[in-house]
Parts: sequence; C-alpha cells; structure tokens
Amino acid sequence: MVTTALMRIVSPCWKPSVEGENSSKHSNGRFNGLLWHKEFGSHVNGDFSMAVIQANNLLEDHSQVESGPLGLLDDGPHGTFVGIYDGHGGPETARFVCDNLFKNIKKFTSQSQGMSRDVIKKAYLATEEEFMSLVKELWLEKPQIASVGACCLVGVICCGYLYIANAGDSRVVLGKLDKFDKCVKAIQLSSDHNASVESVREELQNRHPNDPQIVVLKHKVWRVKGLIQVSRSIGDAYLKKAEFNRAPLLTKFRISDPFEKPIMTAEPTITVQKILPEDHFLIFASDGLWDLLTNQEVVDIVNSNSRHVSFFFLKKKN
Repeated sequence: MVTTALMRIVSPCWKPSVEGENSSKHSNGRFNGLLWHKEFGSHVNGDFSMAVIQANNLLEDHSQVESGPLGLLDDGPHGTFVGIYDGHGGPETARFVCDNLFKNIKKFTSQSQGMSRDVIKKAYLATEEEFMSLVKELWLEKPQIASVGACCLVGVICCGYLYIANAGDSRVVLGKLDKFDKCVKAIQLSSDHNASVESVREELQNRHPNDPQIVVLKHKVWRVKGLIQVSRSIGDAYLKKAEFNRAPLLTKFRISDPFEKPIMTAEPTITVQKILPEDHFLIFASDGLWDLLTNQEVVDIVNSNSRHVSFFFLKKKN
C-alpha cells in the first residue's frame, strides 16, 4: 500500500479498494497490472518516488511518507518520515503500524522536544504494545491475528540528520557520490534481521542458550523455531507471549516446548548519521527487491534513471 507525501501531514494509509475505499484516493499514482507507482512527489527535503508490486492474492504490505512537523505542534521540528511495513500472515499488523507508528513518533517527539534514537525506540515499542492489546482483545474471536506480523523499516530526516530504524529484513540503501571515483556507490544503512544471516542466528542462540531448536534449517532455509525467517517484527504475538501460543491458534503455529521470554522482539536497530553533500538519494524497500537485485544494481538503476525510475526512494534537493 502506498501513500502520497505532501508538505503537510497527510492521511497515513492508502486503503485497498476491496475495503470499499473511493478510487479517487489513487489519483496521484498510476496502475500497471499489479504495479502501483508514483513517479515523483515533493517532501521537505526533496523529491520522492514510490512503487508497489503485489506478490500474493492479498496485499499484506503498507508504506507511507509524511512530510512536515514531526511533533504534535506546528512549531516543532520539521522533517520527513518514511515507513515500509512488510506484512506476513495477513495485512492487519502492517495496516495497524501504518495507522499508529507515526502518531507515536509525533507524541514522543513532542514529549522529548526533539527527534532522537530514544523517541523512535519508544514509538516502536508503544506501537507493539498497542497491537498486542488488540490481539488480546480479539483472541477468542479472531485467534489467527496472533500469527500476523510486519517487518518495520523507518527513516526520519530531521535537522540535517538521518535516523534509520529497522525491525525485520527490509532495507535502506544510500546512493553516495565517491569523490575519487566520481561514481555513485551503494552504502547499506540497515541490518537485515533474517535467520539466513549468521550473526542473527548467533544473536538468537545467545539470547536463548538453553534452546537448541531456536533456529532450524528447514528445506534449506534457516527459520526461527522452524517457523519464520525474521527475528524482529511488530506483531507475531504467538512467538512473543506464550498465552497466544495455544488453542484456538492453528496447530501449525504452536510450539511444543513452553517459553518464558519472547522468542522475537520488536526493538529496532537504530543508526543516526549527518546528511552530507555527497549523499545523493535513499532507497527504502522490502526484501522482495533485495532478493532479486544487489544494492549496487539498484543504486545504478536509480542513478541512471533519476527522473523516471519507479523504485521507492527519496532524493534530496539540489
């Protein structure tokens, strides 16, 4: 799902038409089969382009760009917020994150009187707690919601700094001009929280030293408890709270051995860096893109087709 970014704060989600939304909400973008894209829009720090390709019968993903005040008051810090929410098991978590994470960012930014790592971390964990409350509320009526989750990648550009927060295996890559080679090189700014990465498996094993089955190689793919590839997400209550890992949840999601502490976490890894003149553009995308193309291949495409490319990226003002 894709949103349009304006200079003011806009509605955070473009809802799927199957939910009865008016098609006029889609007028700022273009459709081409399963592809929706917006070639260029403006944000506080420059231009942006967005695209979405639907891989499943049900589109489980959401994304958003918000540009303007990052706090609750108009006199607070201004900047740009980008969110990529890659849903799995259903669309509910990604939709919930799209509706609530930026609201929490604004709330904690106002309380802290500025943007910081702590603001973003609090917003992630507050959104997670709110979704867990929803799971508890719907548990008997809709137990499958306990097996729904979303990888969550966020970028915030504010006061000359770039904040990147990630929980999952979506990725942000910077296109940076190399002053010596005079070419634009790919710099990966986020870490993939996927069990296929050795350091992620080691992290899980260190957190759960008494569980030899914390990561399992299943059909040549490493999975957490043999069930899921990512180690961090919002949602996935069935792997965070034992109370949701039992009937009436479907048997295929239940773990035979009881667990006392969360197997997965919603806490993001966060990096902060100053934006430099040689930083040309940012590309935010879910693993569907990075599974097919290398970081440098994507950067080369954006750099050579900067006014026509349909990948999702933010480009700074000249």
